[in-house]
Amino acid sequence: MIHLRYDEKGLIPVIVQDVNSGEVLMMAYMNKEALENTIKTGYTHFYSRSRKRLWKKGETSGHLQAVRQILVDCDSDALLVKVVQHGPGACHTGHRSCFYRDINGKEVSQKVFSEEDVYGRDTN
Repeated sequence: MIHLRYDEKGLIPVIVQDVNSGEVLMMAYMNKEALENTIKTGYTHFYSRSRKRLWKKGETSGHLQAVRQILVDCDSDALLVKVVQHGPGACHTGHRSCFYRDINGKEVSQKVFSEEDVYGRDTN
């Protein structure tokens, strides 16, 4: 495997993209263990900076991301993971993509699921 350049906290930024539409679904971080789990299982795993632990995308919602390809940028310090998004969305706010607002804060896409129904609480 190519040598990756993790930051001083042992993390690397990851952009997750829908393999079919090209839509950017989310951005998160992986550490070495999260990347190893992603490669081993074929489903995305990340490192939560706020909870300071590993998490499997979809472990609560069921909205799993099946990995189809992992690409490394030219500096080896960022990853692009192309996935098949299972379930209606990737964002914990109920939107398909985490990129649902413009620079002024206006929502440019509608929610595709109720975060209260999925997580039992409002996530905003």
